[in-house]
Amino acid sequence: MIPRALMDGIVSGELDLAFRRWTRRMHVPGGTQRTPGGVVRFEAVDVVDLDAITEDEAGRAGQPLERIRAALAQKEGDVYRIRLSFAGADERVALREKARLTPKQRDDLVSTLAGMDDRSKRGPWTRQHLELIEAHPSTLAEEIAASIGREKLPFKADVRRLKELGLTESLRPGYRLSPRGRALLRHLRSLDGSSA
Repeated sequence: MIPRALMDGIVSGELDLAFRRWTRRMHVPGGTQRTPGGVVRFEAVDVVDLDAITEDEAGRAGQPLERIRAALAQKEGDVYRIRLSFAGADERVALREKARLTPKQRDDLVSTLAGMDDRSKRGPWTRQHLELIEAHPSTLAEEIAASIGREKLPFKADVRRLKELGLTESLRPGYRLSPRGRALLRHLRSLDGSSA
């Protein structure tokens, strides 16, 4: 979890460190993480002694040294110093705004969704989920999942797969279709003549 203030500093280049205490390593050098503010790259992930953290390093993490040490002292595991950099905007944000789909893009998305449906043990689900999100924007995932007899976490995992394609956006709470998702759903309905 990267706090917004830290993310803003990473984007601007003012901050480039974070400190975490983990019972097992959670990130590796070269890895990335998506955040609401963009993608963060982990340049280095090193175990350090809590008392070895310096004032300069604390400043590069955007917090007073005493606060960092106090927060880490309350947790179990090794202390990690993580060197961070801004890797760019989340590509899904740009993707989901692309509502003008070429015939090839539409066909590729239809094929991708069909493959996801074909591999599902419970049968086709992708269009149903798109229609549920369209009909219930800003509704808790748990409520939408319950309306079709599903558990919240598996439902959210499926919605994340749609989000990877740029078809949905996360809200607080719930979701909505992106412009790309709305365009695709219109296309799917045109294929079967549905006006719903």
